[in-house]
Amino acid sequence: MKRSQRTILLTVGALLVGAGAYYAMNTALDLYAQRQIQGDLFNTLEKQRISLGQFLVQWDGSSLKVTHALAPERTLFSTLPHQGFIAAAIGEETVTHSRGSFSITDQRFNTCRDQTLKQVVHNGGYALFQGKLRCAGGGQVPYELAFALKSNSQLGFSIKVQDPRYNRLYFTYASEPDERFFGFGEQFSKLDLKGSRLPIFVQEQGIGRGLQPLTFGANTVAGAGGTWDSTYISVPHYITSKMRSMMLENSEYMVFDLRKKDRVHVQLFSGEMHGQILYGDTPTQLIKAYTHFIGHMRELPAWLTKGAVIGMQGGTQKVREVWGKLKAMGTPISAFWLQDWVGQRNTSFGKQLWWNWELDQQHYPDFKSLTVDLKASGIRTMGYLNPFLVDTSRKPGVQRNLYQEALEKGYFVRNDEGEPYLLQQTDFKAGLIDFTNQDANRWLMDVVQKNLIDQGFSGWMADFGEGLPYDARMYSGSSGKVNHNLYPVMWAVFNRNLIDQQKNPEEYVFFTRSGFTGSPYFSSLFWTGDQLVSWDDKDGIKTAVMGLLSSGFSGFSFNHPDIGGYTTIKNPLQSYTRSKELLLRWMELSAFTTVFRTHEGNRPEDNVQFYSDDETLKQFDRMAKVYRAWGFYRSQLILEASRTGLPVVRHMFLQFPQDPKVLDITYQQYMVGRDLLFAPVLNPGQQEVDVYLPAGTWTEVWTGEVFQSAEGQKVTVKAPPGYPAVFYPAGSRVGEKFRANLSKLNLMPLEAFQDPCLSSTPVCLP
Repeated sequence: MKRSQRTILLTVGALLVGAGAYYAMNTALDLYAQRQIQGDLFNTLEKQRISLGQFLVQWDGSSLKVTHALAPERTLFSTLPHQGFIAAAIGEETVTHSRGSFSITDQRFNTCRDQTLKQVVHNGGYALFQGKLRCAGGGQVPYELAFALKSNSQLGFSIKVQDPRYNRLYFTYASEPDERFFGFGEQFSKLDLKGSRLPIFVQEQGIGRGLQPLTFGANTVAGAGGTWDSTYISVPHYITSKMRSMMLENSEYMVFDLRKKDRVHVQLFSGEMHGQILYGDTPTQLIKAYTHFIGHMRELPAWLTKGAVIGMQGGTQKVREVWGKLKAMGTPISAFWLQDWVGQRNTSFGKQLWWNWELDQQHYPDFKSLTVDLKASGIRTMGYLNPFLVDTSRKPGVQRNLYQEALEKGYFVRNDEGEPYLLQQTDFKAGLIDFTNQDANRWLMDVVQKNLIDQGFSGWMADFGEGLPYDARMYSGSSGKVNHNLYPVMWAVFNRNLIDQQKNPEEYVFFTRSGFTGSPYFSSLFWTGDQLVSWDDKDGIKTAVMGLLSSGFSGFSFNHPDIGGYTTIKNPLQSYTRSKELLLRWMELSAFTTVFRTHEGNRPEDNVQFYSDDETLKQFDRMAKVYRAWGFYRSQLILEASRTGLPVVRHMFLQFPQDPKVLDITYQQYMVGRDLLFAPVLNPGQQEVDVYLPAGTWTEVWTGEVFQSAEGQKVTVKAPPGYPAVFYPAGSRVGEKFRANLSKLNLMPLEAFQDPCLSSTPVCLP
């Protein structure tokens, strides 16, 4: 063995040993903190029946129970008989972070487990239960549990410990062993969270997320590998298969522990907990009740969903070249999304942008002429924005160094020493705007107005938002601990205010990846973030589908992925680059989401692009037209979402809640509204798919074949490239019109799928 090889192996071995020791130590601390805190219940309170509007709160001498007058036989909430359901402790957390990824461990002191329940006070719309918690170190701490009527479908509750030293609350209540839990924001690994322990904390989704050796490498280099539960959008809200739904209104770090089959255990880093118990007969009713409180997403601009959003980089000439090819094919185009309008920079991660929000005129010469020509063809221009600024003193052609201006004005969030909190971003550091400072808001809004909107942009990607350090100090006097989960909402509010001040605000759009409770009301659109350019179910195309479906339970009605994924890795040990087959299949997937948008990825030259050759261009043109063919229905669903909060893309459970078989479906298929059932191809070399058809009569779109499903059944259908599996129920006018539109656009096969379509040819066209 050569000396250099031996040195490399020893270095890797040392890293593994060190990582193992660190992991073992923190795992021990974490396992201690992960133990559920629950004690005995000592009761002196007589039985109670308290009506709060149509809700009924009952105390039977051993447990609390909440029901609703419209479904009195169904329990919306209950505690475990003869067991404590509230506990508290004094805690001290340790938080580390790297490039938007966070690790949190907790240490507890003087835990108060055992609970007494002594009295209740109530009136027409309010009930207050009082008692004490017995602490391990001796003594007792008073607490209160209050229920308050908010509406006929919302019962508010709050828990408060009457000693400000106690900054940990634990709330335990009953669950049924076969109960499925959906929602919690945007989850990429699991749809049903029963059996899991899920932190509610916004952060980077990570690179690999358990896919090895990629995750280990990302953690070793940058602490950015992520875990199965790391996500940009984390929300304390769920809907279950038993038609139960609850949300918390807190923003502090919290955990929903669903590992025990008979209970839910909630841990909160606060001495006060506020939430709601929701009522509805169906999952769609529960979504409506939830979004009635948090707000609905607003209608998208009509221009956005009429065709493809072309994600391009490379400058004016490259855009014109690709546009010319698409124009010759008659491809429907809504916009060119030019994320590198600010200029490109090369880093160890690939092609990144100069985060100085002004047009790079060297990279995009004659930009005004380009936008005018696009607009004359009915095509909008979109850009890119994030809440960071970087030093551009070494970038040629800079008109204003916005980083330096913000630094001098004190517009960045600060660290414990009161200095600007500069955050590492691959090879460079950046300052993060403090949106609790209204002067900073006004200054940045003026910059973006002049440099982005006044340049003719109709929309932009509003990237990031999940990386506020836990120990940051804000202008308002508050901390990152309180504001971390709220920062994505602040970022969305900034962008929403920017749009609302325009003459025609309904014509503008921005799309975000990070979010928390309340984000749907302010954000125009979401995308699922930075998936790996792979087929896997940890960080690849399958997780994009999971993100789409899970987010729909929590009010994120308009969501979509980058076509082809984003994260590309070039490494001597193992590389991940976008293949042609993956790109073609991802086009099919995205054609049945709200927005059909491409992305070149962080290493464009290493990925197959939609414009790489004739085959990719033909498939892209085809799927853009398929997307357009159901545009009439998409407009209906967007309007419906703006009024009800229902998602465009829906898990099967939302439409078939009485069918237990749909509960096991994850990324294999989904509904688009009520009328289209779509099953994407998500594995390489796959030419057919298994589709579960709920009870009823279904028509396959491409062949017109009719399937009778008496009690729900699986069918296997051909799905060659360009013809993904799509069905509609009998009598659906939407389905029939969709087929008619496909025929008008010459997208239907000349004959039912013949052998040539199932050959090795990547694209099978009529």
